[in-house]
Amino acid sequence: MPLAIVTGASTGIGYELAKLAAQNGYDLLIAADQHKIEEAASDLRAMGVQVEAVETDLSTTDGVDRLHAAVAGRPVDILIANAGHGLGGGFLDQEFKDARHVVDTNITGTIYLIQKVARAMVSRGEGRILITGSIAGFMPGSFQAVYNGTKAFINSFSFALRNEIKDSGVTVTDLMPGATETEFFERADMEDTKVGSGKKDDPQMVAEVGWKAMMNGEGDVVAGWKNKIQSAIANVTPAGMLAEQHRKTAEPGSGN
Repeated sequence: MPLAIVTGASTGIGYELAKLAAQNGYDLLIAADQHKIEEAASDLRAMGVQVEAVETDLSTTDGVDRLHAAVAGRPVDILIANAGHGLGGGFLDQEFKDARHVVDTNITGTIYLIQKVARAMVSRGEGRILITGSIAGFMPGSFQAVYNGTKAFINSFSFALRNEIKDSGVTVTDLMPGATETEFFERADMEDTKVGSGKKDDPQMVAEVGWKAMMNGEGDVVAGWKNKIQSAIANVTPAGMLAEQHRKTAEPGSGN
């Protein structure tokens, strides 16, 4: 059976992507920093595939090493680098350890895992990588400044890596969702914001869009037609204007 690694797989988009992998006959190595990963593993095993769960902090190199050690030399056919954290509020009001945790999860741990897995894929001449970026990476994120900055990095990184290994037999796809109905806004302390309290996309839909794009070897895909329009507009709008627009949706109390 082929093997897929899915990070951030305890809930939301990551869990839905893991379900799609199981439905398509992939054994799973799933990871998250929550104990819910064990519940997710139990549900996924009911789909008839082998599932190993690793509860680990993917913001640390030790946490990523723990996950990678569980591969135990087995060829990885798909890597879905989905783990990520958000953080709302004004940057100067945040504890730096919290801001750093977002950077270390969304960027440092993500690219460290990708490097470890992708090297073996390229050596073998086959594999698929799906990275969860965000349309947030297109716009300066007032009151979400660190998170949007990390997604700008991830969007850029995915395109660059795809180009570097374009002749290797390994594809890299950047999935860029908008606001999605997950635990993201609760964990980011953003439930009182306009974006946090508003209507959001279905994580199953987002996962299906990403899975299809990855299997087709596409470079990037924006999930949801409203997000496609928003990302297109963001590409031609001055950054200062985008920052002001973002403020209206993400400023604490904007959802009241």
